[in-house]
Amino acid sequence: MYFKQATTTDFTTLLTVLQDGRAQLAEAGINQWQGDYPNVDQVKADIAAGNAYVFNDDTHETVGTVTVQPAPDHVYDSMDGAWLIDTDAYLTIHRLAIHSDHAGNGYATKLFTQVIEHIITDHPEIKSLRVDTHVDNLAMQRIITTKLGFEKVGNLTGIYHPEDKCFVYEKVI
Repeated sequence: MYFKQATTTDFTTLLTVLQDGRAQLAEAGINQWQGDYPNVDQVKADIAAGNAYVFNDDTHETVGTVTVQPAPDHVYDSMDGAWLIDTDAYLTIHRLAIHSDHAGNGYATKLFTQVIEHIITDHPEIKSLRVDTHVDNLAMQRIITTKLGFEKVGNLTGIYHPEDKCFVYEKVI
């Protein structure tokens, strides 16, 4: 398993994985990513900024995607809560999805783990990782807190969609 920075040649694959993720959430009755987020322009911007990554299995097939965004992340400007550490040396993990063809293999945890290990090893200047997820996305909350040690630090409302309610998490590294 490995991840690599996405390029424009990965655009269609990323979009497919994210659309599949949207469908998985809808099927689970979770109102996350229902609507125009994430959208084509967001994916193009993530790739152009060098923030989008693809996650491949050992046969080089793409199984997932993630965006790792540098600070400042203005998504959190209206957060109701408080960070564990007051720093501008943070990265935010957004738009993580594993294609349904690869569900149930622990790939989301593996992707998070590899990204965190990469950041700790190659970016010692980073002091904090931040992530958010929909209040109904219990599977992602379990991964974030139980498996990866993030702590809940706040709430967001209406950021991605008018009715969205999200929990915000942070991990000091």
